[in-house]
Amino acid sequence: MDLSARSVLLTGASGGIGHAVARRLHAAGARLTLTGRRTEVLEPLAAEVGADMVAADLADRAAVAQLAERCSGIDVLVANAGLPASGGLFSFGVEEIDRTLDVNLRAPIVLARLLGEPMVERGSGHIVLMSSLAGKATSGGASLYSATKFGLRGFGQALRTDLRGTGVGVSVVFPGFVRDAGMFHDSGATLPGFVGTSSPEQVAAAVVDAIVHDRGEVDVAPLSMRAGVKVAELAPTAAAAIAHRIGGARLAGELSHGQRAKR
Repeated sequence: MDLSARSVLLTGASGGIGHAVARRLHAAGARLTLTGRRTEVLEPLAAEVGADMVAADLADRAAVAQLAERCSGIDVLVANAGLPASGGLFSFGVEEIDRTLDVNLRAPIVLARLLGEPMVERGSGHIVLMSSLAGKATSGGASLYSATKFGLRGFGQALRTDLRGTGVGVSVVFPGFVRDAGMFHDSGATLPGFVGTSSPEQVAAAVVDAIVHDRGEVDVAPLSMRAGVKVAELAPTAAAAIAHRIGGARLAGELSHGQRAKR
């Protein structure tokens, strides 16, 4: 799909990765509608890229429906919004679990449902779901987060099959650890020296590439990390043991502590 003059709804635009995605879509010629909770962050970005702006909390189910109604004619949905959810399951209250599921999984599914049907009727469109490598391989201290990201992968794969031949593509993007912006960066956690990171701009480039070339899945991580994920998919028990030996528990604790401090 050529993005020139195409209308795009980008959720989670007030986050650092959302900024990079918005700028990359704008550079590709797209007409943007940006949404997020923090209007003080959205306003300057919207002015920079000439976008419309809609303040919305995707944990509010009525707000999700209203957003879909307002944006019913868009050509592309980029479901980028997500909440960090590192920590053991018992560290979360039920309300926190519900909020994470609503933002990370329910909202993308509902938006795909409400915005995807008009795309199919027009015979053209694209849906991008922002997952994570945590949606392919599990790690300690990420049961809730991984559940939502695995869910997005399964949903995206099945929806892509359902929509084959309709003119509407579906892509799932899987970032690894992202430096300079986003959940990992904001947590303040430190990685072992041999674990590489990607930039927000690389994630943004992957989003545009997925739309333009109708990619089903796109990983955004150094080769070594992508290889590790493949091993974890094939031999999860062995991979978990290796992760524990090289400091996985320490990293999980740092992520949980850093993210919980910002809740």
